[in-house]
Amino acid sequence: MKIVIETIENLTDDEIIIRCKKPTKAIQRIYQMIADEMSLTPNLVFYKENEEYYFPLQDVLFFETSGDNVYAHTADDAFRIKFRLYELEEMLPRYFVRVAKSTIINIKHVLSINRNLTSSSLVQFRDSHKKVYVSRLYYQTLAQKLNERRHYYEDE
Repeated sequence: MKIVIETIENLTDDEIIIRCKKPTKAIQRIYQMIADEMSLTPNLVFYKENEEYYFPLQDVLFFETSGDNVYAHTADDAFRIKFRLYELEEMLPRYFVRVAKSTIINIKHVLSINRNLTSSSLVQFRDSHKKVYVSRLYYQTLAQKLNERRHYYEDE
């Protein structure tokens, strides 16, 4: 498979064209990744004390409920948001997955999972000291999503 990026000065809208002999699973995954990236991601406003923050959704490691609030955690900070987890679950891109009743994680940042067959497993994130627990009920879904993520980069 070869990848080509053309820069065309007078193009009014960006376009992505996939040319293939037949749509293999790898091509379908590439298409899905592009579609996910281009999908309307929510414009979330992040709050900390009296300030509003605006940063890319990709920077969020996980969302977690604490008391009556929902927090978005980045590698080194936490921000309150004005959505409930069930609302986020419906509006977030596919790379966010619910892993517990009170937690949704960004699988793009998962470094490792310390699997425990008798209780919750522990997820560790890249470039952060933060960790979250994965409920046994949600483990299979997480494992499937991580497997899909791994296959995005394989050739078939």
